[in-house]
Amino acid sequence: MIPKVFEQLLDESDKDKDLYLDAGYAGQESTVKEHGMNPIICEKGRRNHPLTEKQKAENRRKSKTRCLVEHVFGFEEQSMHGLIVRTIGIVRAKANVAMTNLTYNIFRYIQIVCNKRELAIAQ
Repeated sequence: MIPKVFEQLLDESDKDKDLYLDAGYAGQESTVKEHGMNPIICEKGRRNHPLTEKQKAENRRKSKTRCLVEHVFGFEEQSMHGLIVRTIGIVRAKANVAMTNLTYNIFRYIQIVCNKRELAIAQ
């Protein structure tokens, strides 16, 4: 069952958009469709029924978008010691999230610039 928080996050602007979900939400496609969204969930293999090559290729295609988003959260969780916001008030919480995202973008920029420099030196 999809948590009630899920329903609070959706509004009319989400209609007809893709919603990338974890494999744990398999079987919840009807609930997502009730909200007017297109569920995109990777398929899972089962004992004695492994995924076919076609299913594996589809999972790779679906995972490309999810991994871009999950890398950001993974970085914030590991390198910045969590995503817990300890503020009073929504304005301060939004500012906290904005600063966290800005910090991630700065780290990512530095990483990209250093990699380009290393590639130029190697050539």
